[in-house]
Amino acid sequence: MSEEFVEEFVKVESIFVRQRNCLMLRAKFAPIFTDYYLHLMQHGLKNEDPYDTMLRDLLAYFTLYLVSRPWAEQHAWTINIKDPVLANIFVTGSSLTESVVGRIFTDDVKAPEYNTMYSTLLRDGAEPRNSVVRIHGETPAQWVEDFYNHSEQRPGRCFELPDECFCLITAQPDADLEWLESLTPEMVGKIEEMENTRILETRKFAFNCGCTLDRILPTLKTLHKNKEDLLQGDDSIKITCPRCAAVYEVSKENLED
Repeated sequence: MSEEFVEEFVKVESIFVRQRNCLMLRAKFAPIFTDYYLHLMQHGLKNEDPYDTMLRDLLAYFTLYLVSRPWAEQHAWTINIKDPVLANIFVTGSSLTESVVGRIFTDDVKAPEYNTMYSTLLRDGAEPRNSVVRIHGETPAQWVEDFYNHSEQRPGRCFELPDECFCLITAQPDADLEWLESLTPEMVGKIEEMENTRILETRKFAFNCGCTLDRILPTLKTLHKNKEDLLQGDDSIKITCPRCAAVYEVSKENLED
């Protein structure tokens, strides 16, 4: 009898839909979602809904977006929303590290005039490229579609299918835009039966920040030359990773040169 198991990595397929001139990015996200929840448990964290669902879905669509981009890039998205809740949702990752990570900020979040998405592209030897997009709706699928229309300047459609499968379908030059707009989840689930398709490549990803106390300490020492000012009379302090919300306890001994 075979045992059920979760793959170590999410395997994202990049599929070209011929005649329609569209690119479909598709994957089952159980491995990333499993690692995400294990991470929360390890650090004693919990994200309540709707925050949890929004971060999960955004991680999925962001991962698909990375596969639509060249390998040697690092991307980050920050979603500053006031509807349906006040929060900052942050995700970042790269195909080179085969990893994505993200977290929710709910404390001391400034309410925006309207929901806004900030994106950053980093590439070796080039200046960072930033864009700001006003987004509508209350779901990551709607936000990503707005991002494609206004920042990527081409249509993109987001779909959630059964078994934690997510799809992102984007227009390429001379795309059949009427077909793209007409798609439903049921149609997307049968694209390979109904359309002429070709797999271009497959990339793999895991939920992983890579942060450790040893990696955080050098930056902490650089920013705070005086450990007494940092500790403010306490024996230790807790430091939170800005990328994944992991919490580390830093003692006086840790700050010794």
